[in-house]
Amino acid sequence: MKLSFKKYALGAALVLACSHALAEPVAYRIDDSHSFANWSIRHVASKTSGTFSDIKGKILIDANDLTKSSVEAKINMLSVNSSHAKRDEHIKKADYLDVEKFAEMTFVSKKIEAKSNSEGVMTGVFTMRGVAKEITFPFKVLGFGGDPWGGYRAGFEAHTSLKASDFGFAWPLKKDAPVGDDIEITLLIEGIKLPTPSPIK
Repeated sequence: MKLSFKKYALGAALVLACSHALAEPVAYRIDDSHSFANWSIRHVASKTSGTFSDIKGKILIDANDLTKSSVEAKINMLSVNSSHAKRDEHIKKADYLDVEKFAEMTFVSKKIEAKSNSEGVMTGVFTMRGVAKEITFPFKVLGFGGDPWGGYRAGFEAHTSLKASDFGFAWPLKKDAPVGDDIEITLLIEGIKLPTPSPIK
């Protein structure tokens, strides 16, 4: 009887330990070849759009409890692409992005509010052009799955909007400015699961 109880207790302990391990957030490296920060902004009477394609960072995701997840990311400003080379060179200059002084944008999450296992609202500090501001935006976990190269991936989507003038850009403040103040952003992010550290023996 004592032996059976010991076996039961050991089994229960193992189940609890495994459950705890499964609940730990899983780390993913942002795959910059499959991740994009797409943007659009008013230009005269219409809109111009483009993307930043050089995104690096790390995502910790707990699929069972999104509130335990976190994000750290940076975007290379030089990777701006509006599908027009001459315009892109202009965008990089001092009167717009000023990439010589401000080479990257960064985001560090502070809090996540879960709406479900696949949707939530993220709050964090976004820094652009040397100005750091707290922003909040909704996001979705698009899914998880194996890739053709033996890896495991996760997909995410988020939408937000920013005012260029909040980050020190002067162009929206000019009278009859051809470029608007509101920047609409869609984030399409794919992460590659990082190897789990081996247990210490």
